[in-house]
Amino acid sequence: MGETKNLQIGDNAPGFCLPDQDDKETCLADYKGKWVVLYFYPKDNTSGCTIEAIDFTAVKKDLEAKNTVILGVSRDPAKSHQNFIAKQQLTITLLSDPDHKVIEAYGAWQLKKMYGKESYGIVRSSFLINPGGKIAFAWPKVNAKDM
Repeated sequence: MGETKNLQIGDNAPGFCLPDQDDKETCLADYKGKWVVLYFYPKDNTSGCTIEAIDFTAVKKDLEAKNTVILGVSRDPAKSHQNFIAKQQLTITLLSDPDHKVIEAYGAWQLKKMYGKESYGIVRSSFLINPGGKIAFAWPKVNAKDM
């Protein structure tokens, strides 16, 4: 497994290009000059992930008015993202990282324990990236129900 990154405020945000829900390549560099809310979530159409995606959709217009875009990242394929967006009426962009390379680069791929069993997976995490491409704020372990 990749080494867990501990991104700090002021660090350069790791660059990436990933396919979105329409299989269109989306790169962090496409948003240079804008604020980016980059959030990592475990799985489409699960309770916590749905709450988080609906909450981000609810604030999308307000954030766009502040020169900010929202990008969600999970291991799910584009087809799953399309279904999730349609089912939940989401308006945010969802990116696919099936090999979890970007997820690892941001430190969101970690050993988790569920029902007494340990396995690697996505720890819900969010980052605010400034228009210059640096980490402005990091939320390493987000509880969707507390958002």
